[in-house]
Amino acid sequence: MNGPTTKDSRFLLQADALAAERGGRSVFAGVSFTLTPGMALTLTGPNGAGKTTLLRVLAGLGRAAAGRLLWSGEDAMADRSAHAARLSLVGHQDAIKTAFTVEQALAHEGRIAGVDPAHAGAAMVAMGLAHLAAAPIRILSAGQRRRVALARLPLARRPLWLLDEPTVALDHAGVAALGAVMAAHRAAGGIIVASSHLPLPLPNAAQLRFNVRPREDVDAA
Repeated sequence: MNGPTTKDSRFLLQADALAAERGGRSVFAGVSFTLTPGMALTLTGPNGAGKTTLLRVLAGLGRAAAGRLLWSGEDAMADRSAHAARLSLVGHQDAIKTAFTVEQALAHEGRIAGVDPAHAGAAMVAMGLAHLAAAPIRILSAGQRRRVALARLPLARRPLWLLDEPTVALDHAGVAALGAVMAAHRAAGGIIVASSHLPLPLPNAAQLRFNVRPREDVDAA
């Protein structure tokens, strides 16, 4: 399956001193990074430290309390619809219609993403789902459902992937399939930001470590 684009230096994700709050309290502050085509960033740290919050800010689903998010040097949030069209987000919930079969679910996702639903077959092969094409989502195991959710990534062909604990429920074969899909995406110039408590198959990825801020530091912020 083709990647999102050929390698293009115009694809550049930059966070400049991003900060976020939850319930009036600081979750993180001063988060800065630059990701160029083919790069990946892993977010690590304990629960509640801000990994998911940052992913939501990067996806445009949460608002930054301070700082800027840039895409190719321009304000990524100036046109939220355009930003949404350049990214794929896989969160904790698989968010798949259980009445569909695997093939129907991915064809549906293809239509939503504006790509030929016929590409669903290649996405199923990529995530080791071809033998389950006619299986209803409702009978799948948690790991199989996770594979279906992740198959949306190569199907949509968007340059920016935001992944929240992508290996949850996956077996070794599922992790290997995801690793191959992510490697192909990066080779085609795609960018990945992923959170995880466990090592991810993202060689040479940069790492951003989150820590829960002590209560006194939060109160003083």
